[in-house]
Amino acid sequence: MAVKSSKTSNIEKLTGTAIPLGALYTKKSLAIGEYTSLKAFADFCKKAGLKIIQLLPVNDTGTQSSPYSGLSAFALHPIYADIASLPEYESACKADKKLKKTYDAFVKDFPYTERFNYQQILNRKTELLRAIYDTTDIAKNGSPDFELSAWIDENPWIVEYSVFKNLKWQYMQASWKSWKKADQLPSQKEIEKRWNDSKLKKEHLFYAWTQWRLSQQFKESCDYVRDQGIILKGDMPIMMNEDSCDAWSHPEFFNHNLRAGSPVDGENPCGQNWGFPTYNWKNLKKAKYSWWKNRLISASQYYGAYRLDHILGFFRIWAIPENNTTAILGHAEPYTGISREELNELGFADDRLRWLSQPHVKTSDIDYFTWNQKKSHEVLSLCCEQLGTEELWLFKKEITGDKDIYALDLSGVCEQKETCDAIRQKLAEYWNNRTLIEIEDDVFIPVWTFNKSFAWTTLSEEEKEKLETLFLEKDKEQNKQWSEQATDILKNLTGAVQMQACGEDLGVCLECVPEVMKEQNILGLNVLRWTRHWAEPSQPYVDFEDYRELSVTTTSVHDSSTIRQWWEEDADASKLFARTFVKYFEGYDPDAPNAENKIKNFTPEIAESILTATAETNSLWCIHPLQDFLYMDVNYWLPESKNERINVPGEVTEFNWTYRMPCLIEDLAKNKVLIDKIKQIAKKHEGRK
Repeated sequence: MAVKSSKTSNIEKLTGTAIPLGALYTKKSLAIGEYTSLKAFADFCKKAGLKIIQLLPVNDTGTQSSPYSGLSAFALHPIYADIASLPEYESACKADKKLKKTYDAFVKDFPYTERFNYQQILNRKTELLRAIYDTTDIAKNGSPDFELSAWIDENPWIVEYSVFKNLKWQYMQASWKSWKKADQLPSQKEIEKRWNDSKLKKEHLFYAWTQWRLSQQFKESCDYVRDQGIILKGDMPIMMNEDSCDAWSHPEFFNHNLRAGSPVDGENPCGQNWGFPTYNWKNLKKAKYSWWKNRLISASQYYGAYRLDHILGFFRIWAIPENNTTAILGHAEPYTGISREELNELGFADDRLRWLSQPHVKTSDIDYFTWNQKKSHEVLSLCCEQLGTEELWLFKKEITGDKDIYALDLSGVCEQKETCDAIRQKLAEYWNNRTLIEIEDDVFIPVWTFNKSFAWTTLSEEEKEKLETLFLEKDKEQNKQWSEQATDILKNLTGAVQMQACGEDLGVCLECVPEVMKEQNILGLNVLRWTRHWAEPSQPYVDFEDYRELSVTTTSVHDSSTIRQWWEEDADASKLFARTFVKYFEGYDPDAPNAENKIKNFTPEIAESILTATAETNSLWCIHPLQDFLYMDVNYWLPESKNERINVPGEVTEFNWTYRMPCLIEDLAKNKVLIDKIKQIAKKHEGRK
């Protein structure tokens, strides 16, 4: 039995594993992991003493392979359908002789591979689902039977989703923003009218029938997992794709003029622009957070726990104006602004505020590309207005973001494309180079990188000190505002369901986050390699005894390398880890000659040492990727460790999100040696008081 924590007596100390559903590989699921594959995986986990299975999101993402680019907050992904297990499959094959051949061809065309082909598998499964549906009485009559009608009544979101998916099909999957005006942002009455259109009913019911059958397959598998004494942990992406059913049918809950992302950091000099619309929390609150609550209630029929992706976004989201490509001029939402009057009182007259908040483009910088001041004036006049007779220019009001700059037609003043591109890039750099943003009329906020702006360098030390003091005061006010917002949202959300909440709280450390998460009983996240005292010399690892109890510890995450790749490619970090937790590395003496050679090459023994050491964590839960557990047996290694990771952030490739486990689950369940090693690690963690 797992030992219950004294501080949080309702949460047991548990060990589990994380894996994308599509990665599961059974004798029956050669092409891609399916909803029914969970049963075999649960059998393996039970043998290995693992009591949590954490999945990546399984919602429909349409043509996007990323599970965090949701097309719907409620609908399940048809790519994970177990076609042969559908109740209609056998009768459909009898009714349509070609169907069996089509299915057999699918199985033959998609044997096991180390990465699955997302788009091709999705297309073929969609074809099979349509073929089976066409043989049903529901399709022939254009009317749902009693069971489907009851399911539709229990899942009202299916109306919006079905209408949306049918329109997407008609528009060849194009974004709804490019549809005819009549089909963009319809009212709920208009959606209902389209749903009830007898000419479209058969098509709409295809999507309803598909979701009905998918939910049955997933629910049956989830119940099986639960019956094995295992908690299934789901994943709730914080954002929705702008081309999602939810953004289309509930525009009032989204800010379509803002995009979510993250501010500038060492690895991201331009920040990150994720392209997803931010939430309109004001309207969501008016609706008593019903959309979010319904989302969690829907998920609770499958899961016993859930991960809130980017939980910082519930405190404050980094919001970027829609017309900007980078996140440099993003801002926190909500924010505490600084009035013009406050800045005037500090000695910053209006002309100084213009200097700080509006980039002043120098003619000479454009001369560098044109070698002709007259030509430079022609270029600048396209997007700027000259400041009197000075060789300084301000951007025109029509320029609202760097997208406008990159769209400038310079062909009439530039002969070479390279020169035109270089000028646009220079102007875009100017656009982002400012100290303050006038976020509203006469209200300002500091740019995240304010102290790196040109205008900042022209200030006196006294002026800099005044502004920095004011920025700190406003930041304290913001922290209070963020704490109040998150408390209200998370209290409502976590109180709506019985599932255990976990929060992905990586990234920028906000002062108010730990306290609010603790109050709401939300488990935080500790990633082994990143849990260090970063402000101290040599940046030592935090001792496992000092980890937060109310947290999940993991060796790797889906956006990081695995422990094998990390060990191989970050020698300094791995050496420091071995020195810090030397008692777990048998035969390793950090002070001996050539000591590093003993841990230089990653081995199954090193994998076991890392996992065993991590079992000492004070965290209530330990959930490691399956890949990291499999490293304890070299037979499961791929030739190159980089091919064992799930996602490489910042890249859009067929590689990302298509990982398959390297062996059949049925064979893995027979590996008694590996199973015993995993079981001992789980016991070590769960036996700690």
